Amino acid sequence: MPKDQKFIRNFAIIAHIDHGKSTLADRIMETTNTVSNREASDQLLDDLAVEQMHGVTVKSRTVRNYYVDPEGQEFEYNLIDTPGHVDFNYEVSRSLSATDGVLLLVDATKGVQAQTVANYRLSQDAGLTVIPIINKIDNKMADVDSTQAGLMDLDERFTPENTLRISAKTGIGIDDVLLAIRDRLPAPSGEPEAPLKGLIFDTKFDPYQGVMVQARIFDGILTKNMALNFMANDVSAQPKEIGFYTPLATETPELSAGDVGYILTGIKDPRAIQVGDTVTSKQNPTDAPFPGYQQIEPMVYAGIYPHEGEYKELKIAIEKLALNDAAFQYEPEQSEALGMGFRGGFLGIFHLQIIRERLQAEFGLDVLTTMPNSTYRVTVKNQDKPLYIENPTQFPDYNMITKVEEPYVRAKITAPDSQLNDIMRLAEGRRGVLQDLETIGDMLLITYKMPISEIAYDFFNELKSVSHGFATLSTERDDYDESDLVRLDIQIDYTPVDALTFVMHRLRVDQFAQEIVQKLTELVPRKLQQMPVQAIVEGRVISRGNIPPLRKAAASSGKTSKKQQQMRRQGQKNQIELPQSVFDAILDMSRH
Repeated sequence: MPKDQKFIRNFAIIAHIDHGKSTLADRIMETTNTVSNREASDQLLDDLAVEQMHGVTVKSRTVRNYYVDPEGQEFEYNLIDTPGHVDFNYEVSRSLSATDGVLLLVDATKGVQAQTVANYRLSQDAGLTVIPIINKIDNKMADVDSTQAGLMDLDERFTPENTLRISAKTGIGIDDVLLAIRDRLPAPSGEPEAPLKGLIFDTKFDPYQGVMVQARIFDGILTKNMALNFMANDVSAQPKEIGFYTPLATETPELSAGDVGYILTGIKDPRAIQVGDTVTSKQNPTDAPFPGYQQIEPMVYAGIYPHEGEYKELKIAIEKLALNDAAFQYEPEQSEALGMGFRGGFLGIFHLQIIRERLQAEFGLDVLTTMPNSTYRVTVKNQDKPLYIENPTQFPDYNMITKVEEPYVRAKITAPDSQLNDIMRLAEGRRGVLQDLETIGDMLLITYKMPISEIAYDFFNELKSVSHGFATLSTERDDYDESDLVRLDIQIDYTPVDALTFVMHRLRVDQFAQEIVQKLTELVPRKLQQMPVQAIVEGRVISRGNIPPLRKAAASSGKTSKKQQQMRRQGQKNQIELPQSVFDAILDMSRH
């Protein structure tokens, strides 16, 4: 039997980082008796250790709450959590598409900030109803009036009468929030009699039960005995179990139009179903899938290598991580300098950092990661089809290349208008081309076309630095465009080090080469003899330095013949040690 949808509300909470999103979610679950005091803990929806450490959500979660209003009527409140970092922008858009409205939370001590504006725009693009909420009103530093003025700059409908004022930490105003969800957010309006149509907004893999998906049912009724089809890859499945989270998994015989729940598909291929897919009935399918589905593709690539003797442990750990993170892709790779490892594909630098920290926290593995890079499209002589290069070591020799192209993104930066000059200087220093400039209150939405390689390393952190933490960034893929890129090779003791091969713009390579040679002379472990470090571009040495010996070579002051040097290098070819500090230093190097 389909439910009466007028008693269902599907919503998300969106906020700038540290404005109290997780705390408000906790209070809603406690006030509706979704979790008992015994189960209660801070950041209930953030169960990954790295999520609680960074204060951002990486995996989307949802929980069903039962709210009994003052008249005694019970409502089903489905709270859908959303990822909270720029690398997960697509997942945020899909999670919001599964809702009918959002709570826009603003910290009264900090006011409207860039992520507030960015999240508001995402909810507007999705056509959602927005309830503005000012949080932390009991804090001594709170400036409620100024925060209210900032909200009205964002949207003139956010008047003092329409804005809720709460303290999620102490529970002040939570009852008003629950009533506002009932009264101001629209109920679902799907057709229970129509063919099944549900939106997948999260996936997870279990080695025993296969792919588990979270879905919002828009039309029709889903039952356990129904043969399903996932439309993006035309994958069929018979559900092993369906249910919803409270936040514990709770089995149910059916999910009907308006519901949010999970499906245990039994599918053993973790990449068969991805976020944004549409689920329907195999016997009576819907006419068309939901728009906006994208195949999740990595933005940057980096090598991941174990410490000595830990390759098997790393292989097992990476396989397990990849099962529950469809955006993380990998393949085996061997480096002469670093040995056996993997080439990983990531959504961005923060995603790479999350994978590194999960390997350490969940598997006890400290890994070495190389400099990230993007994919390059290279046209070579006497070959019709271009080459797609993900690893700089595969970059062709310069005398074979006719054209090099690199991928670009449209980078949308939201920031206070007072910081425009600093942000333009930063973006244009990264080869950004200004495409649009829009004013929203005292905030600006600045759109640049930029190479992925220029934002892959530290652009987000630099943006935070020049804007004092006030700016936010979202990116969407553009196309490939021609660039004057060259390959930079590093030799240590006249031996090429494949892990230190880079592709970068010609205008930047001289300064980068000078800096990296200097860093290597300081950080590469010393040996008994002096070791030269050379940076080579297109057959030319453009920078050179020396790694000093462990001790002065007084005892062996005689000159060494070229033959002896060659024999020494052959014997030590695989003995050059590259600690993680080398790669960390490269990442930290100034790119101005």
